[in-house]
Amino acid sequence: MIKFIQSLYLGTRVFYVLSALVLLFLFSYWVHALYAIALIGLWLVLLVVVFDILTLYKKKEGIFATRQLPEKFSNSDLNEVPLTIQNKYNFKISFSVIDEIPVQFQKRDFLKKGSIPSRDQVSINYSLRPVDRGVYNFGKLNIYVSSPLKIVKRRYTFNNGQTVKVYPSFIQMKKYAFLAIDNKLTQFGLKKIRRIGHTMEFEQIKEYVTGDDVRTINWKATAKRGALMINQFQDEKSQPVYSLIDASRVMKMPFKGLTLLDYAINSTLAFSNIALKKNDKTGLLTFSNTIQNHLAASNKKTHLNTILEVLYAINTQFLDSDFSRLYAEVKRKITHRSLLLLYTNFEHISSLQRQLPYLKGLAKKHVLVVVFFENTELEDLITKKAENTPEIYHKTIAQKMEYDKKLMVKELEKNGIQTVLTRPEDLSVNTINKYLEIKARGIL
Repeated sequence: MIKFIQSLYLGTRVFYVLSALVLLFLFSYWVHALYAIALIGLWLVLLVVVFDILTLYKKKEGIFATRQLPEKFSNSDLNEVPLTIQNKYNFKISFSVIDEIPVQFQKRDFLKKGSIPSRDQVSINYSLRPVDRGVYNFGKLNIYVSSPLKIVKRRYTFNNGQTVKVYPSFIQMKKYAFLAIDNKLTQFGLKKIRRIGHTMEFEQIKEYVTGDDVRTINWKATAKRGALMINQFQDEKSQPVYSLIDASRVMKMPFKGLTLLDYAINSTLAFSNIALKKNDKTGLLTFSNTIQNHLAASNKKTHLNTILEVLYAINTQFLDSDFSRLYAEVKRKITHRSLLLLYTNFEHISSLQRQLPYLKGLAKKHVLVVVFFENTELEDLITKKAENTPEIYHKTIAQKMEYDKKLMVKELEKNGIQTVLTRPEDLSVNTINKYLEIKARGIL
C-alpha cells in the first residue's frame, strides 16, 4: 500500500477541475442550484480518477527503462548518457523523465518529456560535462507515466545507485592523436610552427619525388643510378620524455570551471599518447611540497593505461611547491638526457626568480620546457576602456601582470630554457606542437 501511495501523483488537470468545483461550492451558498452541480461534478472527478488509476496500475510493470552509462566519463568534455524507455501498455502514454544526476553537476532542473505509442520504445540522449575527476554517483531514474486522460501519473524508478568514474580527457587525447599522425596538428592549433631541419637518424635511400627536400639528395647514389636519389630520415625513437606536473596551490586557479591542474592533466594524457605513437618513452612526475608520484619512462603498449590511472588519482595540494625537491628527484632518478615538460604557473616575476636556479640546473642536463599560463580573466580589464580612477588603477595592474608574463618568457629563454606561454584552453595544442617542433629540430 505504501509503495502504491508513493508512486501515485495527480495531474494538473485534476487540480484545475477541483479548483472550479471549490468555486461552485462557494457560490452555491448564494445560488443553491449550484450545489447539486458541484456535487455531481465531484463524483464524476472521483470516478474518472479511479478509472485512470486502474488503467495505469492494471499492469505490474507498464514500462521498462534503462540508463546506459559508459565505463568512464571524459573530464571537461560532453559525455552522452542514453536513456531507453519501452511502453508495455496497450495505449499511447505520455512521460516525464527526472534523472537524479550526480551532485557535482549542481543541476536541479533536469526534465525530459515525450510520448510513446503502444508497444513501442523511444531513446533519449542528454549530455553532461564534468569538471572534476573522481567517482560520480547517479541516483534513481524516475519516469512519470500518464494515460491519454492525463488525470493521474504513475512513477516508475530504475537504475538506482549507478556510479561512473571521471577520468582525464581521453576524448581530447583521441582527437589530437588523429590530427598528429602526419605532424599536421598545427593546422588545428592557433600557432603555426616553422619546421626547421630534420633529425639525423637515417632510414633509407629512395628515389626523389616532387616535394622532397632537395638538400637531402645523395649525389653518389644519384650518379650510380642515373636518377635523383635522396636520403630519407626518420624521427629518433625511444627518447625519454617526462611530464612534470606541479600540484601545488598555484594550480588550483580555475578557468571556465576547470582548474589549471586538470588542464595540465588533460594535456599530459594527450601528449603522452602522441609520444608513445612516435615510439618515445614517456614518464610522469608530480610534486608539490613533496614528490607525489614518479612513473619511470617506458614505451610499452600498456603504459598509457598506467599513466591514465596515475593522472586520475592526482589531487591539488594547498601548499607551496618545492622545486629543490623536484631538482633532487630528477637528478637522482632521471639519469639519461630527457625532454622535461614542466607544467606550473608563475603570476609574478619574483616567484619565477626564486625558482630560476633550480630550473637552470634541470636545463643543464635535460631539454626543459616550462609550460605556464596566461591569465585570461584579465582580458576584459585590459581591453575595456577605463572611465574612472578605480578602473584606470585596475587596468594598469592587469597590464603590469600581462607584461610580467612576457618578461618571464624572455628570462627563461635567456637562460636556455624553452617556454610555452598559453591560454589554458589551448594548452594541449601548444604543448604537442612544442614537442613536435623539438622532435623536428633534433634538439633532444
